[in-house]
Amino acid sequence: MADSKREVERKYEATPGTRLPDLTRAAGVSEVVHRGLTELDAVYHDTEDFALAAGSLTLRRRTGGGDAGWHLKFPVSADVRDEIRAPLSEGLPTGLAGLVRSRVRHAGVVPVVRILSSRDVHHLLDDDGGLLAELSVDEVLAERLTEEGRGATAAWTELEVELADDVDPAVLDAVERRLRKAGVQPAASPSKLARALAETAPGKRREAPEPAGPPRTAGDHVLAYVRRQTEALVRLDPAVRRDLPDSVHRMRVATRRLRSAFRTYRPVLDRTVTDPLRDELKWLAGELGAGRDQEVLDARLRSRVAGLPDTLVLGPVRARLERSTVAADAGARRRVVDALDSERYLDLLDALDALIGDPPLRRRAAKDPGHALPRAVLKDYARLAARVGHALDLPPGPERDVAMHEARKATKRVRYAAEAARPALGRPAKKFSRRMKSVQTVLGDHQDSVMAREALRALAVQAHGAGESAFTWGLLYGREEAAARAREGELPEVWARASRPRLRAALEG
Repeated sequence: MADSKREVERKYEATPGTRLPDLTRAAGVSEVVHRGLTELDAVYHDTEDFALAAGSLTLRRRTGGGDAGWHLKFPVSADVRDEIRAPLSEGLPTGLAGLVRSRVRHAGVVPVVRILSSRDVHHLLDDDGGLLAELSVDEVLAERLTEEGRGATAAWTELEVELADDVDPAVLDAVERRLRKAGVQPAASPSKLARALAETAPGKRREAPEPAGPPRTAGDHVLAYVRRQTEALVRLDPAVRRDLPDSVHRMRVATRRLRSAFRTYRPVLDRTVTDPLRDELKWLAGELGAGRDQEVLDARLRSRVAGLPDTLVLGPVRARLERSTVAADAGARRRVVDALDSERYLDLLDALDALIGDPPLRRRAAKDPGHALPRAVLKDYARLAARVGHALDLPPGPERDVAMHEARKATKRVRYAAEAARPALGRPAKKFSRRMKSVQTVLGDHQDSVMAREALRALAVQAHGAGESAFTWGLLYGREEAAARAREGELPEVWARASRPRLRAALEG
C-alpha cells in the first residue's frame, strides 16, 4: 500500500570542504545533533525520452536509510513536493504505475540513472528537543544507465535541509540566512536527478511542443489555449487518482474548455480533426462527471440537512443520507479510475499531442486575432442569447428546467471561448468572461437544485418503503423547489447586465 508525505526542503551547493556554520544562531534552533552517516543507493526510472523528468517528476527505487522502497515525487511549489511511497519490490508497484500513466502512456519505464549518496545527517532541534529539520551533507556519485551515455558519471557534494512535519517553514528561512552568511549558496538544480541528467551524457529528451515565439495570429492563440488545457489534463490525472480535493472538478473543466475551443474556433482548426476529439472529450467529461456531480450533490444535501433544527429531522435522516452518499461515491470513483486506466483515454491524450504537434490550421488561423477571435466568440454568444430567451419564455416546470440547463451549457462555452481569447483581447475579454460566469452561477445553482430534488425524492421513497418518516425529505424538497424559483427570478436581471450591447461592442474592439 502506497502512502504520501509532503516534503518541504531546500538544496544548497557544497564541497567536501564545506563547514557548517553554528546553526544554533538561527531563530528557533536550540541544538544541532549529529546522527551519523547513511549510505543510500537509488535507481531512478523514466521513459527512454525522459517523459517524467520533462514534467519535473522523479521515480526511484532506493535502498538504505529508514525509508527504503519506491518513491514518486510530484512538484507542488517551490521547495515543496509530494512524495508517494510504496514498499520495496523488484518491479514498479501497480499504484505508482497508475500515477505516472498519463505521462508515460504506452511506454515502459526503465532505469536511467543510479545515484549513490553518502549522507551525513544532522538534526536541528527546538528548546523542547523536538525536531525542526534534518540537515544532510551528501557526497553524490551519479552513473548514467541508458544506452546513450551508459557509464558516464558525475560527482558532487550538496547540502539539503528538510523541514520536519508540521513545522513552520520560517525555520528554513532562518537556517538559510545562516548558511548564506557562511557562503553556502542555493543549488542550481532542483533535484539530484536533474543534476545527474545535466552532467552525464545528455541523451534524448521529450520536449513539449512550443510555439516559435509569442502568439501573434488567431491560430497561435487558439493553439496556446489548447496546449494549456491538454497539459492540465496530464497534470491532474494523478491528482484525481489520489482523490485530492477539487481534482476531478478541475480535470473535468479542462475537458470542457478543450471541447469549447474546438467548437467555437472551427474557423481556425479543421473540424474533421477536432470533431472526433470533441466526441472523446465528451466521453471523458461524462466519466469524470459521475464523480464530480456526486461530490456537488453530497455537499448540497449534507448542508441542507445540517441547516435544519433537530425538531424537523424526523427519523434516521443523517444515517440514510450517509449510506446513500458513501455507496454512490464509491461507484463514481471506480468509474473515474476505470476510465483513466483505459486505452481509450490514453489514445485521446496521444491524439491531443498529435494535434498540437501538427495543428490542422485553416485559412482564418493566419488572421489577426483581434478580428477572428471576437467574431467566433460572439457567434456562440448569439446561440446563448437564443437559449436564454427560450428558457425565460417558458412557464415554470420540467420543460423550463431542461431549457435552463441547456442555457447553462451554452454559457460555459461562451465563457471558455472568451477565456481563450483573453491573452489577445485583454480587458474586454476578461470582463465579458466574468459577466458570463455570473449567468453561469445562476443557471448552475438552478440545475443543482433540479438534481437535488431528484435525489431527495428517491430518498423519500426509500424511507417510506423502510417504514421511516418521509417528512424531512419532503420538507427539503420543497425548499429546493423554492430555491429554484428564486434563481429563475434572478435570471432576467443577471442576463440583462451580462448582455449589454456596450460590452459586446468592446469585445469586438
